[in-house]
Formats: sequence, C-alpha cells, structure tokens
Amino acid sequence: MADRPNDLQYMKTHEWVRIEDDVATIGISDFAVDHLGDLVFVDLPDEGSDVEAGTAVAEVESVKAVGEVYTPVGGEVIEVNSDLADDQAALTTDPFGAGWLFKVKISGDPVDGLLDLAAYEAQLAAEASE
Repeated sequence: MADRPNDLQYMKTHEWVRIEDDVATIGISDFAVDHLGDLVFVDLPDEGSDVEAGTAVAEVESVKAVGEVYTPVGGEVIEVNSDLADDQAALTTDPFGAGWLFKVKISGDPVDGLLDLAAYEAQLAAEASE
C-alpha cells in the first residue's frame, strides 16, 4: 500500500482529486491499481473536451479487467498524462504522483460525497471486511 496523501479528496469509486486554484488533477488510488492487476492500456479523455462531474471519462485496462475512471469535477480537460499511453508503470509505482491521469479546469461544483483520507480508508476497511 502506498502512503496515501492527506491533501487529496477521494471518490467511493477509488479516484482521487487534488484541487489547486481552479485546476483539478485526477488519478486512481493504489487500491484501484492493486485490484486491477497487471495494467496493459490507458484510455484518457481528449484535451479540450468538456467533462461532467460524476461521469466516466477514461478507462484503465488490465489483463483481467477494464476499470472506468470517473471524474470528480466537471470542466474542460486541459492536460492528460500522455506518458501513460506507452508505459503504465507510473500508475503502479507512484499512483498519487507521476501516475496522475488528467487535469480539468473546473467549472461548477464537484460531485457530492467526496471523502477525506480518513473516510476513504474507513471505506476500504469496510470493503475488506465484507
């Protein structure tokens, strides 16, 4: 398990968001990466596209599954981590840093129910005990 940053907010679907001014950097948690297994492909949104908070905008594929990535905020995609197209290793080795997926210039409110680190880890503990 990676050291999960305390300055992020998390979605119940295992995405994370770091908001700085009006830009949100979005990725998936170490938990999501571990559950997907060996990653083989990442399909990211197009730069310049508009995304709506709470919708699936990307996919991360592994040898055993395809995971949809939901955006916690709406707005315009202003940057994607194009390095992940050729090499998904950063998702495994640094999911909260070099493994970020895309950045959104925020317009509107984030989805309801974003979790702080303590609430996200409590959710993970509850899922593990089910």
